[in-house]
Amino acid sequence: MAGDKQGANAGGAVDAGYAAHRERIYGPLRAEGEFTWDFMYGEEYALASIYEAPEELLRELAEATERLGGVFRRAVDVLQGSAGDELLLALGVPEAALGAVRLRVPGLEMWPTVVGRFDFAATAEGVKMLEFNSDTPTGIVEAYLVNGRVCAACGRRDPNAGMAAHIAAAFGTAARAYAAAGGPIGSVRFSALGWHDEDAQTARYLMRQSGLAGASFVALEDLRVYEERLHELKDGVHTPIDLLYRLHAIEKLAEDKDEDGYPTGAHVLELIAQCRVAIINPPSAFLAQSKALQAVIWGMHEAGDFFTAEEHEAIRRYMLPTYLENRFEGRVPYVTKPILGREGGGVTLYRADGQELARDAEEFYWEQPMVYQQLVELPPVRVEKLTGPYEGRLLWGSFLMGGRASAVVARVGGPITGNLSCYLPVAVRE
Repeated sequence: MAGDKQGANAGGAVDAGYAAHRERIYGPLRAEGEFTWDFMYGEEYALASIYEAPEELLRELAEATERLGGVFRRAVDVLQGSAGDELLLALGVPEAALGAVRLRVPGLEMWPTVVGRFDFAATAEGVKMLEFNSDTPTGIVEAYLVNGRVCAACGRRDPNAGMAAHIAAAFGTAARAYAAAGGPIGSVRFSALGWHDEDAQTARYLMRQSGLAGASFVALEDLRVYEERLHELKDGVHTPIDLLYRLHAIEKLAEDKDEDGYPTGAHVLELIAQCRVAIINPPSAFLAQSKALQAVIWGMHEAGDFFTAEEHEAIRRYMLPTYLENRFEGRVPYVTKPILGREGGGVTLYRADGQELARDAEEFYWEQPMVYQQLVELPPVRVEKLTGPYEGRLLWGSFLMGGRASAVVARVGGPITGNLSCYLPVAVRE
């Protein structure tokens, strides 16, 4: 670990040198409106420390990302082709989305998603995948834009240099596939909650990088279903949308209702299933999001079924034993996770004897079915913060962009990486 040499003093007071260094990095990004959430919930989110990653670790993350992308693509393909409603519902698919998640787009079947992010722990046995954020991943601006700015300010080599081009390639391929399947794509919108800085600016960043002509941003609250099409409503004028990027989870969309109680989200999902609007990420990406699918994949791997020898080797090497029932108590430490939880919500860590080690403190996701996964500890890391030295745990995110391994992003937090964990810039170790 190599960070800025100036830190907080032992008493915990803010070190003026670190604060000034941090402001030199993040102040311009904030002023430009590119990255305004370097503080979140009143806490420092983006650190001015830099983690120096060995090239062999970066290569391993890339290899694991591409190989697991192939594994999840095959699993999604079989679910779309042969899974009944009962299995899809057990995986957490909302009933309103059953038709949409089965939609196949010729030219996109080779990817489990357009924009996805695997989360990994770096262990003594190699990198191990914890989950796949295939539906609405974030950390994109941090990985593709901010990391390079921090590295440039500190004279370090950015492992993500040039990878923003992957975004344009992925979105271009997706748009062409939709156009070939359903006709011209003339009206393109990128959407997220308008009041949510992180989501809205992430959608706008992807829009600028996508290379899609005529694309513009629309807040989710300005979308309407009108004359059996999805429209943007602006100044009283309805504009039909051909292609929508949505930073809005499928399970939330399925529950969306208008102020009169009409199930607008379910209607939008019907329009998607009927090919009346193209969407990125496609709803099929939601199938890969479910942690229950990790249990299905692991079960097929243990049975020696379905996957090729190379895919079985990737599962054994990079995935963790995961089940829909507890097969770990009395044997090894384990973790329980809600099948559609996010940001560490609803996660509990246990010792082998079943004694609780750590529990997420938030109130969300506890009502969901859980998976049981073998516990691996995130490696410890020491970083500088405004409040002084901090000993945390390091989680790696590795993007799968258009089917290829792409940028990495690192976060530092507690044993459970929650929404208060910090973004840690990464440089290549020289």
